[in-house]
Amino acid sequence: MQKTVVVGMSGGVDSSVAALLLKEQGFRVVGLFMRNWEERDENGACTAEEDFEDVKRVSGMLGIPYYTVNFAKEYLDRVFSYFLREYRAGRTPNPDVLCNREIKFGPFKEYAARLGADMIATGHYCGISHEGGVHRLLKARDAEKDQTYFLNQLSQSQLEGVLFPLSGLTKGEVRAIAEQSGLSTARKKDSTGICFIGERNFRKFLREYLPAQPGKILSLSGEEVGEHIGLMYYTLGQRRGLDLGGRRGEEGRWFVVKKDLVHNVLYVSHGDEGPLFSQGCKVEDMNFIPASPAKIGEVFSCRAKFRYRQGEQAVRVKRTGETSLTIAFDEPQRAVTEGQYAVLYDELQCLGGGVITGTLDMNALAADFGDAKS
Repeated sequence: MQKTVVVGMSGGVDSSVAALLLKEQGFRVVGLFMRNWEERDENGACTAEEDFEDVKRVSGMLGIPYYTVNFAKEYLDRVFSYFLREYRAGRTPNPDVLCNREIKFGPFKEYAARLGADMIATGHYCGISHEGGVHRLLKARDAEKDQTYFLNQLSQSQLEGVLFPLSGLTKGEVRAIAEQSGLSTARKKDSTGICFIGERNFRKFLREYLPAQPGKILSLSGEEVGEHIGLMYYTLGQRRGLDLGGRRGEEGRWFVVKKDLVHNVLYVSHGDEGPLFSQGCKVEDMNFIPASPAKIGEVFSCRAKFRYRQGEQAVRVKRTGETSLTIAFDEPQRAVTEGQYAVLYDELQCLGGGVITGTLDMNALAADFGDAKS
């Protein structure tokens, strides 16, 4: 019996090719376009409308039915409100991770079931295995495009019945398939950044929702070197947008090393990046896929990423609670940022991830790892 797969179609080349490949594999394919954000950009254009036109064109060419569903309220309640809370608290969130957990593999999957889906699929660059009722999130063949980082919060129930048709393809191969098949999205530019901001100025967008509170910029020695426009607009390691260039006429650049929310002070360093490096970090809200490789109090070794555009780093991990970890880096890491995700890996798969809540020096790590069972 032919199985039905509902494909999350965004109007981009990746989801277009995912739908094409599934149809060629003999599935009954249904396209489903999500509207998660209702707002026009500063030029009056609504990119969702443009993207839906691409979904209609591709679906027509493939001969598959397509639908649209509005999850704007769910997105506002579950993702955007979190985004604002984190920025208000001085952290740097990753709403794309939450969008996958709260929308794409939540309400989307439920809606797909109402459309008769046996399975769902997306155009993510990652793989998946379903063996013995256990679902494992696997790395993509294209390491440069691997998107397991953004799926680190998915549960076993969310991964059940999921397909990732692009797991064995590179981005170049995906575009070549689209070209050869005459898909209208073959040369469409990839979307970048946070979906609800798009091409708009980030500071201008954020200012519409959170009031800015200007304050002092201090060097680590306590010297006042300038004024910031609001701590939420800055992130660790940031070099641009500080308006401090040429202040001393010295070689080297200024960059952000710390934020003091209590006193509304932004701390910067000139030339010396040492203060940006840490030896470890604390993690909360850890989600293991499919389960933890160690008991509470035990230590295990693996690899980790602390931001999406980063190679995997060798680490040791101690479970300090059901959903809490301490991670010790084999090599010091630069600008590990509160609010971002620490995502764990072994050779083939993503083991899950959690939210970074603080960085640690060697003394703090010794307290956690000194009595650890290995």
